Amino acid sequence: MSGEPVCAVHAGEVTSIRTAAASAVATDALARPESRRLAILGTGEQAATHARALREVRALQEITVWGRSFEHALEFARSTERVLGLPVRARRTVPEAVVDADIVCTVSSAREPILRGEWLRPGMHLNLVGSSYLGPVEVDHAVVVASRFIADSREGCLRQGAEFVAAREAGLISDAHLAAEIGEVLLGRVPGRRSAEEITVYKSLGHIVQDLATAWALYRGSEVLR
Repeated sequence: MSGEPVCAVHAGEVTSIRTAAASAVATDALARPESRRLAILGTGEQAATHARALREVRALQEITVWGRSFEHALEFARSTERVLGLPVRARRTVPEAVVDADIVCTVSSAREPILRGEWLRPGMHLNLVGSSYLGPVEVDHAVVVASRFIADSREGCLRQGAEFVAAREAGLISDAHLAAEIGEVLLGRVPGRRSAEEITVYKSLGHIVQDLATAWALYRGSEVLR
């Protein structure tokens, strides 16, 4: 290996693809196999890529979506329904969006909690994606405390996982509440979901290894096509 560059890729596109793909891998490892209903909180680019990615790991029958703008949620629902060919329903409130959900993805730009522990049901799986640094939080302390909490990076989560750090600073959890990195679950070193009733959380902060692996896969794929 010489270190010579072999290609240039669009970082924004790579991040969009790999973030949703990583959530899908975590969902496949942590969500109940029979999960059929997905709720998405947010209507931006990551909402669209997450809908497509999670369709690959669970036989979804319905998607509900909430956004700060109901008009944007309606537009997202219509376009996603056309792409995926399954019912996608816009909801005016977060409780309405998640009431029957098996899987919830928070992919918003919220700075204050939009998802509260009182709205969760046993057996849910959550992907927390929108906040990637200290400050903005998408869920309240109750969600963190009630869940088996798993992250893409232990070090990253303990330093920058806003929801986790906020609950820790409130004295509600310790570092030990972070059960594992998702890689440890995939390797079989630490159990993921331990019961059908357990609520699982995957905290996505993003990791350069994911970007590099995605870029390398795109490069190798382009070699095959040439």
